[in-house]
Amino acid sequence: MRKRIIGLLMAFTLANSLVMLTGCGANATSDADLDHLGRVQRAGKLVIAMEGQWAPWTYHDENGDLVGYDTEVGRAIANKLGVQAEFIEGEWDGLFTGLDGGRYDCIINGVEITPERMEKYDFTTAYAYIKTALVVAEDNTDITSFEDLDGKLTSNSLGSTYADLAIKYGADVQNVDTLSETIDMVLSGRVDATLNAEVSFYDYLAEHPDAPIKIVALTEDASDVSIPLVKGSDNDTLRAAIDQAILELAVEGKLTELSEKYFGADISQK
Repeated sequence: MRKRIIGLLMAFTLANSLVMLTGCGANATSDADLDHLGRVQRAGKLVIAMEGQWAPWTYHDENGDLVGYDTEVGRAIANKLGVQAEFIEGEWDGLFTGLDGGRYDCIINGVEITPERMEKYDFTTAYAYIKTALVVAEDNTDITSFEDLDGKLTSNSLGSTYADLAIKYGADVQNVDTLSETIDMVLSGRVDATLNAEVSFYDYLAEHPDAPIKIVALTEDASDVSIPLVKGSDNDTLRAAIDQAILELAVEGKLTELSEKYFGADISQK
């Protein structure tokens, strides 16, 4: 695995050197003369959208500071690009709207690659891999598999891969904003189940060991977690630079370090 990453890193280093020389417009006099990477470098910051309330990916600690796996990955990527990371928080369904409108340079928020999203967005190389878990109340015996969701009610953020998966199996989805909120709805009986990243549920149970919930099913394959950018040649050099940053962070062991810090396991490798 490491040999493959090193080989990719060498290729991306060469390619990125070329695009940065030709695409950033070092002699440009205005933003109109620059591509997206050039504008980021001129501004000195990479504007990153995230929810800020989805532990352990992106959340606020007891001091109110924004922390989490995605938060630290975002800072590390920005550092590789030679700029500062600027985080803008928002609800899930507004992140992509803001990206479309040019309010952010990218989204770093545990975004899984799907065929539908690939039609609209360009994705960087994956920096994490996760499975989706199906969670119900501890005393629920009606739901033991994804197939049992047919005709049931789940709570998830509309437009998320979790909501889409629930709908695929025949469930109706109640829109929510946070993981805590969705679990509260399961525990109160307002919904039958919820879906989310397996590692997020483990983190929740670590904080709430007595919570009467259980994981009854997992997706068979892990999904690729990546960083979406708006499609277009304007973003080619920025995507290449982020790809190189991710590969360097993988080779250096930084992604593994952050994964183990926030998840207790290495989710940076498939």
